[in-house]
Amino acid sequence: MLFVPLGINILLPLAMYYALRAQDIAQWKALLLSSVIPAAHALGTAVVRRRVEVFDLVMVVLLAVSAATSLISGSPRVLLLKDAGIPAALGLWILGSLFAARPFPFQFARRLRDPAGQEEAERAWDDLPDFRAALRGLTLLWGGSQLLDAVLSTLEALTLPVDLVPVIGRFQSFAILGVVAALTVRRSRAFPSGRGIPLFGIRTPAASRA
Repeated sequence: MLFVPLGINILLPLAMYYALRAQDIAQWKALLLSSVIPAAHALGTAVVRRRVEVFDLVMVVLLAVSAATSLISGSPRVLLLKDAGIPAALGLWILGSLFAARPFPFQFARRLRDPAGQEEAERAWDDLPDFRAALRGLTLLWGGSQLLDAVLSTLEALTLPVDLVPVIGRFQSFAILGVVAALTVRRSRAFPSGRGIPLFGIRTPAASRA
């Protein structure tokens, strides 16, 4: 299932952009048309689920604003800045969850836990300062990495040749996501060995024997 959103939101728009450019379509038009794919998917998903996800809403709003601005100015760099706006909004949202009842990693991990694991995680959140600190640390890591992606994407959109930015930006985002995922897995594997409870509801062999 992971490959479906990956293809729709990243690979297909990227392929469409360079296919359009090969047909001598203007840069801003190619960027706009390729951006319609993930936006249409987000809207379609919201209709089917009858629920609007924050990330999907941000994507559609940013596309609408950048498209309107680009139509007025004729500048493709305005549309490129949209790709910086998405991780910026996501990073701020993740960091903002530090002030919520439960931070983003705790909420994300609900999808990986069974009911018993969720009850265990709730008790750990209430009783174990180390558990809360570890999840807050991951919140800072994930949110900060998205803001880093946004800053680098902004610099690339403003300085690099337009036709290079889409592919460089995708590889950059993948690289940052890969590093964050590796650090998250390492932290989640190390934590149960000391406290007897996994961060994400999937017990390692060491935790199971504890």
